[in-house]
Amino acid sequence: MAAQVPPDALGRRVSCGTDYGTVRYVGSVSRTAGIWLGVEWDDPQRGKHDGSYEGTQYFKCRHPGGGSFIRPNKANFGVDFLTAVKDRYGLSDKQDVQYGTGNTVVFGTKTVEFVGMDSVAEQQRQLSKLVDISVRECAVSHAGQEEEIGRTCANMRHINLSKNLISSWETVIAIASQVQNLETLNVSENKMTFPSTSISISSAFSNLKILALNQTEITWTEVLLCAQGWPVLEELYLSSNNITVLERPENVLETLKLLDLSDNQLLDGNQLHLIAQLPRLEQLVLRNTGISSIHFPDAGFGCKTKMFPSLKRLAINDNKISQWSSINELDKLPSLRALQCNNNPFMDTEKNPETLIQLIIAKISQLEVLNNCEILPAERRGAELDYRKIFGNAWLEAGGHWDPEKNKPSEEFLAAHPRYPALCLKYGAPEEGELKGRQPLTLKNQLLTLTIKCPEKPEQKPVEKKLPESMTIQKVKGLLYRLLKIPGSELKLSYESSKLEGKEVELDNDLKPLQFYSIESGDCVLVRW
Repeated sequence: MAAQVPPDALGRRVSCGTDYGTVRYVGSVSRTAGIWLGVEWDDPQRGKHDGSYEGTQYFKCRHPGGGSFIRPNKANFGVDFLTAVKDRYGLSDKQDVQYGTGNTVVFGTKTVEFVGMDSVAEQQRQLSKLVDISVRECAVSHAGQEEEIGRTCANMRHINLSKNLISSWETVIAIASQVQNLETLNVSENKMTFPSTSISISSAFSNLKILALNQTEITWTEVLLCAQGWPVLEELYLSSNNITVLERPENVLETLKLLDLSDNQLLDGNQLHLIAQLPRLEQLVLRNTGISSIHFPDAGFGCKTKMFPSLKRLAINDNKISQWSSINELDKLPSLRALQCNNNPFMDTEKNPETLIQLIIAKISQLEVLNNCEILPAERRGAELDYRKIFGNAWLEAGGHWDPEKNKPSEEFLAAHPRYPALCLKYGAPEEGELKGRQPLTLKNQLLTLTIKCPEKPEQKPVEKKLPESMTIQKVKGLLYRLLKIPGSELKLSYESSKLEGKEVELDNDLKPLQFYSIESGDCVLVRW
């Protein structure tokens, strides 16, 4: 018997084995009998042609070899949502062995194992307890009978509908509108159509806080249109959607805290200005978006931009940023605390990875986490002092001076080092003695002349020692053990800088060398136990 073709088959999503595609043609094909489906496959390797057969074009494909014809009985048009839920969680009349783990289900925070359901009433009771439902790859294509989801799964809050056969946003609304308190929804990997001109606002997403639309082929225009129905949305995931152009959101996405645009080729960093006024945006993910520069033209050197007022965490890794000026610009963001920037060309300009990290830390004043590593106060201090020294001669040559009245560094220098004046205010301008004959950062075993004091033991006279700057704190403690006869494990070390009176910095990591803490000749190491 010939397989029944749904009346709305055109445009529907189908699967055939492990392959997914979209029906682009339903009908006969010349010199063959019966009905065929013309399918454009997600994976062009699965196809055979561009939708034409023996000189006749039956449908069109984006990829010249991405289409083929299959018989309707080979196509899976999917099941309704509740059927998938029952199958997935072992609550259907036909226990589906395909989902071996399906007999374990989470109700709130409790995990319950099912041995078998004796009655329909028991099934209904168990379904009504489901809070967090995943029907990923369960061939869901439609909502099913009206209101049935709401009656059966009254307590659902989190739904994973990724990689199914959903063809349109209307289907998502039809499912979500029956879930009273829906908070999290993942419909990624469903290539579907979205409203592109007008939309009737639905209350389906009135409580939705997290929405994932990765790999759905949604455009930014469609996002803004649909966002009218997401009044309290906090997290929006839009990776891999071929979004190339942004537009300014008007009265939408005002509650958004996280936006993921990774793997969309935005190309132009100035596109970011269009989303810069999202008032509550705290995290922006721009990984692999093709951007080559970042610029906030509303703020000058050393000033803060009015753009992205709440942005705390920014990911710009895997991009084409080649100039340090873009890193300088990030210091203008008033709330930035965490940055991911690996795999950008600007990072190839410095061969020493430690120096590279120091430069980024020194350039962005409020940064607390860099590439997922916490920046310790001593690390920041060391980075800023080193930066102040490294570029001290360039500062002098550009018109910098220790006398504030004569200190007039050029615009060119300030453009390259906008934080330099602030570092001079913080630590004092670099002295001539510091800069003369300065050895490169990579020099090992430079000797430091340090005074060692025991502030709580006045009977111990201060001792002057010459120590290599590469000496670890652990080895310093070993040396002190020989001097003081106190085990290293009991010693607590800190130091006072000759330049920062009254400030004491703890030497709290035994594995770090003295140079990590930017200790200099003339400084005083304080020993307590």
